[in-house]
Amino acid sequence: MEKSIKIRKGTEQDVVALFQMIKELAEFEKEPDAVIITPEILKNDGFGERPLFEFLVAEVDQEIMGIALYYYAYSTWKGKFLYLEDLVVKNEARQLGIGSALLLTLKEKTEREGLKRMGWQVLDWNESA
Repeated sequence: MEKSIKIRKGTEQDVVALFQMIKELAEFEKEPDAVIITPEILKNDGFGERPLFEFLVAEVDQEIMGIALYYYAYSTWKGKFLYLEDLVVKNEARQLGIGSALLLTLKEKTEREGLKRMGWQVLDWNESA
């Protein structure tokens, strides 16, 4: 039976799950000690007076299985654009289409907002990304 994926905007209540996914990404990238941010910092930076980022969550059976954290940046050639900082899918949920669903949602958001560009970079050894 195919699993249903629900994509929605991340909320303050999702910050702990976001933090856990960031830690999981750091483990995957072999940099577990590089994460110095905390859930409290994420909450303040994402939901304070001037939010610095937004994120999407992907839920399967009401459990967060993926996140896409992004922010707006500026290109002197193109203007405002969306920059995808991190796209993370839990290891046990890979191959379900979660990453593709998150990317498609961001692509649609970029188009809906009239942005000319969406940027993202991955490590050169991360061929699956």
